[in-house]
Amino acid sequence: MNTEFYRSIVEKHRDKILEVERYVWEHPESGFKEWNTSKYLAKIFEDAGYVLHYAGDIPGFYTDIDTGRPGPKVLILGEMDALVAPTHPEAVNGCAHACGHNAQCAALVGCALALKEPGALDGLCGSIRLMAVPAEELIEIDFRNSLRDQGIIHYLGGKVEFLYRGYMDGCDFAFMNHATSSDETVFNLNDSNGCMAKSITYEGVASHAGGSPDKGVNALYAATMGLNAINSLRETFRDDEHVRVHPVIHEAGGATNIIPAKAVLSSYVRGATLESMMATNKKINRALASGALALGAKVKVSDRNGYAPLINDPGMREVARDAAEALCGKGQCIDKPWGCGSTDMGDLSCVIRAVHPHVKGSSGHGHGDDYQITDPESCCVTNACHEVLMAVILLENNAARGKQVLAGPPLRFPNKKAYFEVMDKMIFDGDLIEYTDSGATVKF
Repeated sequence: MNTEFYRSIVEKHRDKILEVERYVWEHPESGFKEWNTSKYLAKIFEDAGYVLHYAGDIPGFYTDIDTGRPGPKVLILGEMDALVAPTHPEAVNGCAHACGHNAQCAALVGCALALKEPGALDGLCGSIRLMAVPAEELIEIDFRNSLRDQGIIHYLGGKVEFLYRGYMDGCDFAFMNHATSSDETVFNLNDSNGCMAKSITYEGVASHAGGSPDKGVNALYAATMGLNAINSLRETFRDDEHVRVHPVIHEAGGATNIIPAKAVLSSYVRGATLESMMATNKKINRALASGALALGAKVKVSDRNGYAPLINDPGMREVARDAAEALCGKGQCIDKPWGCGSTDMGDLSCVIRAVHPHVKGSSGHGHGDDYQITDPESCCVTNACHEVLMAVILLENNAARGKQVLAGPPLRFPNKKAYFEVMDKMIFDGDLIEYTDSGATVKF
């Protein structure tokens, strides 16, 4: 592998790569709303000579680069979405790229432009698919559920939706690099939690808070008791399952002198395995129901399959490490402890040999008001070089390394059909309790 050649064909486009990083930073859009970002990136791709396949009713696109020689298919992704972060000092319309996806967009452009250079595909076989994906951040669940109700999407995450639509069919390997504020080394790797998304509504009865509180059913109190029950469960969460449950209250009454008739909450349930997520979710629903039962309130829950745990493929980990060391020197890709955040790259890792490295170049707290891309050279240019090198390692020499990776341990699911069958079991909509004249029945 001629590392310096591939570095040079990426660095030739440094100015454009850094321009993309700034533009996307200054025009943030949240998930499934990235129409401007998608259009901006698409124009760059089309100006470079790519034929794009658009998602159409949601933002995003992909394109294929065929080497003209048979072999496996490599998928390189870039996320387009920002966070709803109205207090970030550089927020625009309430959104900010407080997780660095703008750097991914820049790196994806770097890959696209470099792979159009003469000699870029020499000695490679198979093909490379470049993909701009929406909606990695699992936010604005009500909006996404409305898209689901309209039949526009089937799943809440962008990569999961693209996987469902068949845009990743035939892909043997998948990867993308995420910005990190860690500066121990240029690159690092870790596996991480999956998650479920919950929307919760307690329904009580409004009444005068002073004159006739006995006539009311306090939805806020029911919600508070449910949250206290969840907190009492925390010592039952096993350390090795990395369970995280973090509910928030969005609405809980209005006027002080009216018993609150409605309380609206949401939460994630995170865990290291799909089994631990589903088992924990049963406990959480039991706790939520207990608060409603105590007050005689109703409680409705909408559970959605969020993301599967990310398990980086062992062979792909070594490809990422080798590319990092060829580019930046020995020891420049280290393993980090298990991460308790979640990403829809985890879903791809269920059915495609995937890896999700982190590349240094940001500062501040992820999702925080102090988050910035402070080293775009690393986060964008070096990032693109690394992604190109990973593709080269997998496809050079008649895909010898790629074939070795494909012969590794079996994936968690044999195909996407089996994966979706399990993930769909997490979906639930309805009341947790049914009240009758003879009492109450818990329904989950």
